[in-house]
Amino acid sequence: MSNKKEETTIRIKQHRIENLDYLRGFAALGILIYHYLSWTLGAFNSDSVLGRIGIYGVSMFYILSGVTLFYVYYDKMEINKRDILDFVKKRYLRIMPLFILITFISIYIDKSEFTLIDLLLNCLGIFGFIKWDTYFVNGAWSIGNEMVFYLFFIFLMVSLKKTKSVFITLALIILFYYIYFAFFILTTHESIGDQWKNYVNPLNQVFLFLCGFLIGLFYKFYNINPKYNVVFVILGLLTFVLYPVSGDRINIVTSWSRLIFTLSCVVICLGLYNLPLPLPKIIRKFFSILGDISYSLYLTHGVFYSIAPMILIKFSAIAILQSQSVRLLTSFSLTVISSYILHTYFEKYFINLGKTKKIKI
Repeated sequence: MSNKKEETTIRIKQHRIENLDYLRGFAALGILIYHYLSWTLGAFNSDSVLGRIGIYGVSMFYILSGVTLFYVYYDKMEINKRDILDFVKKRYLRIMPLFILITFISIYIDKSEFTLIDLLLNCLGIFGFIKWDTYFVNGAWSIGNEMVFYLFFIFLMVSLKKTKSVFITLALIILFYYIYFAFFILTTHESIGDQWKNYVNPLNQVFLFLCGFLIGLFYKFYNINPKYNVVFVILGLLTFVLYPVSGDRINIVTSWSRLIFTLSCVVICLGLYNLPLPLPKIIRKFFSILGDISYSLYLTHGVFYSIAPMILIKFSAIAILQSQSVRLLTSFSLTVISSYILHTYFEKYFINLGKTKKIKI
């Protein structure tokens, strides 16, 4: 009887992780589609689903990152120097090798001007702490933020396990900054592009990571009936799609709209976390691969959008191959195929390297 109970627990945990991977994959795919279409057709406003995905797809990454790190490390991470340094090593090797590779490729393709200091900050992964709006890869600001969040994760873990009052205080400070940016720093009188440096400030984003952390903490001690999880997911999706906001996308990251869209993302993650999805094996496999390659997909899609015309120009005599639709299809195909290869032969190598004892800090 106990064996059956253990098997059920394992299956539930697998569902949790798989669902988060699926959502991560679709968030990356949504951002890719948003960028490709906006670069081709022009910017999407806040009343379009794609305009919202373009903003909150990254927010979903942050929430999922908080959930996943809590899930993986809460039970096995002791509050000591060895475990904390091991965490830093694994996260650096998980994130930075591919980031550095794509940074140099982007600089070469775009002929970007740069200072050695900016390049060094990017390669070390610490630009998010100092110059968070200085990066070379499309969307790389979020990676700088993520590295900052790893430091917050350590503080959250230490305070949660050692002094819960400090944990609560830290959480409230993070919430304060989120509200402060939404209601006082960011303004609807200027576009999001004009306020980009303030928007991508890690202090404006870390609350999303905290939300994921708290979802993991909640499920550590409580559970929700799957039928309510379905309701959460549906309500979250409906709110995200139907909540009435229009104009520049600054309108979905300011004031009450910021809180409502954040809540919709949190509710979706909360519902999916423990929701068994009886999907056919082939669909699960596809979703799983999409989740696996999501990081490569996110980092490389801008590069391949730039590379596609260089390839197609070789067929300049064939007029149809110079159309925007062909460029989109070529960019998409190159991104997906290359992301799979990069994940399989590049990312996995460094992930496994992070798990070995060969590299010590």
